[in-house]
Amino acid sequence: MIICSSFYLSAIPPSENPACFSDLLMILTWIATSVPSVLISTVELDGKTIKLQIWDTAGQERFRTITSSYYRGAHGIIVVYDVTEMESFNNVKQWLNEIDRYANDSVCKLLVGNKCDLVENKVVDTQTAKAFADEIGIPFLETSAKDSINVEQAFLTMAGEIKKKMGNQPTGNKSAGTVQMKGQPIEQKNNCCG
Repeated sequence: MIICSSFYLSAIPPSENPACFSDLLMILTWIATSVPSVLISTVELDGKTIKLQIWDTAGQERFRTITSSYYRGAHGIIVVYDVTEMESFNNVKQWLNEIDRYANDSVCKLLVGNKCDLVENKVVDTQTAKAFADEIGIPFLETSAKDSINVEQAFLTMAGEIKKKMGNQPTGNKSAGTVQMKGQPIEQKNNCCG
């Protein structure tokens, strides 16, 4: 699972922030690590520079407590399954249920079938996955991190979905998931025990 937060950068010219999709290629590859991978990337989309903060949990059970807290601030979540493992695809519904449970209602979702280069090992039919994505109303595509197939497109699709959704939100100083805190300064005491 890849959790994306994004925001627009207006002060940084796109030429100084090339999209680093070569760094993103292996994000879609399952790597057992002790912590989620984090990557920051900027992309140019419709004349706007968008910064993506990408958290890759690789769908690991041990990250469930971590991901539930990150769902709340996410603008987009890419659910990635392995097209060569039916169990991986079957787990998609469970991940989507968690997203619905913990993320805000406006979070963008994208379903991605990875390892499409392994045609002879493929067990999850493209049409089945596409029909499922259509049924729940989210975009779908297949990728190959190994062969760089549709990896850039996956992130551009997510960025486009986020941009579209954020463009439909009312403008103002308060954004979804933002907490404003106001209070009085704490008076300092002279002794060490309070």
